[in-house]
Amino acid sequence: MPAMDALLCGVDLGGTKLSVGLVEQDGRLVDKVVAYDHTRKAEAELVLQIRDLVRELLRRNRLDESALLGIGVGFAGHLRFKDGVVITSSNFPGLRIKNFPLRKAIQEHFRVPVAVDNDANAQGYAEHRFGAGAGYDTVIFLTLSTGIGAGLVLDGKLYRGMTGTAGEFGHTIVEPSSDLVCGCGNRGCLFALAAGQSLPQLVKKKLDRGLKTTLEIEDLRRIDGRRIKEAVDRGDELARAVVLECADYVGIGLYNLFQIFNPPVIVLGGGLINWGPLYLERIEKKFYSLAGDMLFDPIRIALSKLGPDAGVIGAAALVLEKP
Repeated sequence: MPAMDALLCGVDLGGTKLSVGLVEQDGRLVDKVVAYDHTRKAEAELVLQIRDLVRELLRRNRLDESALLGIGVGFAGHLRFKDGVVITSSNFPGLRIKNFPLRKAIQEHFRVPVAVDNDANAQGYAEHRFGAGAGYDTVIFLTLSTGIGAGLVLDGKLYRGMTGTAGEFGHTIVEPSSDLVCGCGNRGCLFALAAGQSLPQLVKKKLDRGLKTTLEIEDLRRIDGRRIKEAVDRGDELARAVVLECADYVGIGLYNLFQIFNPPVIVLGGGLINWGPLYLERIEKKFYSLAGDMLFDPIRIALSKLGPDAGVIGAAALVLEKP
């Protein structure tokens, strides 16, 4: 198969699911497989699971590795980008060894080149090439999901910073006086106040304040974005309060991104955008109330065009990035 027709393979190594997809070079998803049993696996076992899913997908489409231009991996955690090494991740209890060489470990099973980056970087780059940020040289992508992170495309190139961890926007502090402690150890991080992983503790705070709810609260660990959305649709007082509070903090986050980068467009992605107008309109309202007269030119706040496949398409897009 000629290189110009070669497929990309994307591996979205997320905190909730592991998706592996075949993607055309124009960003069109051809096929994918998904697993949900990966987060507690040790490093070697996880790498073998990725290998087996890639091989299964190729087999299913009657292809072999020669059909691929390369394999891109989007990882939900901190990476030392130049070395492809994991620094930390709160999403994978099984990854206990700091400095695990993720790229090297996966590359050992394949002949085609393997690229590894933070998942928000991957999604941001895909939105820049194929999605809501197409046509803009500078795109800020904010993923609102199990965790919160940003992908920074500045003047057409991914910006990763000194180590490779630029864009870890979930760990910016938006409420220093908060009693909610983030996984990083700090209080008041955007992650702790507005991410999907933090919903159980956000619900508990509302319960402690006496708000009524129809949510099943026997095991708060089961509270996730989908259950909150279902409760909001039922008119649940507590769930609505959680969504609005999360939206306010995200709005503050957008304001901070605006002041730092002055971008023409901020793209919102991730599972929490499925909360819908109540959430999204509140985010915009908070942002514009803070920006006020400092907003000299229009800024577009857009939703991801790549939807639930943004992670796997983004990972695949890493193969196309030029040094």
